[in-house]
Amino acid sequence: MDSCRGGVSIGRLRRLCCLLVLAAVARACRAREAPLPLPVAQAAVAAGAAAVGGRRAPVRHELSLYFYAKTCPGVDQIVGNVTAPRFRDDPAAGPAVLRLFYHDCFVEGCDASILIAPTTGGGAAARPRVERDVDDNRNLPQEAFDTVEMAKAAVEKSCPGVVTCADVLALAARDFVHLAGGPYYAVKKGRKDSKVSLAGKVRGSLPRANSTVDELLRVFASKGLGVGDLVALSGAHTVGFAHCAHFVGRLYDFGGTRQADPVMDARLVKALRMSCPSTGGSARVVVPFDVSTPFQFDHAYYANLQARLGLLASDQALFLDARTRPLVQDLAADKNRFFQAFAASMDRMGSVHVKKGRKGEVRRVCSQHLS
Repeated sequence: MDSCRGGVSIGRLRRLCCLLVLAAVARACRAREAPLPLPVAQAAVAAGAAAVGGRRAPVRHELSLYFYAKTCPGVDQIVGNVTAPRFRDDPAAGPAVLRLFYHDCFVEGCDASILIAPTTGGGAAARPRVERDVDDNRNLPQEAFDTVEMAKAAVEKSCPGVVTCADVLALAARDFVHLAGGPYYAVKKGRKDSKVSLAGKVRGSLPRANSTVDELLRVFASKGLGVGDLVALSGAHTVGFAHCAHFVGRLYDFGGTRQADPVMDARLVKALRMSCPSTGGSARVVVPFDVSTPFQFDHAYYANLQARLGLLASDQALFLDARTRPLVQDLAADKNRFFQAFAASMDRMGSVHVKKGRKGEVRRVCSQHLS
């Protein structure tokens, strides 16, 4: 997810697309299939993990809700005392931190390796060294990193050298989901911060804006996550923004046809072209993933996919593919069901490839290794 920065008129896009979404919801209510039980999504995790060339799923370490019960019992509240005013003063920090958590967990696990400061010196042609040097991470909003550092500094004042940056990031992501109207779920703790951050680990680890469902499933399965997790976690695009570069091909030259993607609603194409020209546009312009309720964490994202209002090709693909369409329809029909599925998938994602013991560290400043 991209932060809301740059000269974009969100109001115009929201007004244009509101009627489209209402029509989509009506169509979904008439056409939706019977709800799928939650265990289907859970079973898909194992199926997806086993489907990637026989590779073993990443090791999951036991985390605990009470990991800091004796050493820093108020850590949730301390982080909350930072995230609440931060969200009030800068709502864009919410989706920015949530996106930061995704990018951290999908590269070598949830270990705060994404927080290590980028390489300085050498100019633009310098060889990438840490995760933040890689193109996929260079547009991560600075306010996300600042927010985590603020929360970590507050925790350090009360519990110096105890709580990891990885756990602070997980807690902050949960807080912002809830502050935007989403579920409040318990966050297990006990992650150590990684001792390394390597640029070479990023390639192939993150979903891309134009990924096919096959590609998405392979990436998720490599983390031990399945099709249910893919659809539920993609629902984070109910908030946040994307730069034009991530979808402009769908507006002008889809698949080399020199035409717009025929799947995207023509009125949405017209609206997006007003903000994102084919050439010469500002690299700072962003538009919302969810054109109906861009600042509200809800399940409108899924109704948008049914109405052909998905912004990214990888989002819209979830409704076009027979393997994921029933899950999209199910979550579009029931916000509480989406909240339950999202919270469960966040818990699974947050426990992948966790560093424990001497394999990790507890940083005092999140952007700097201890040594």
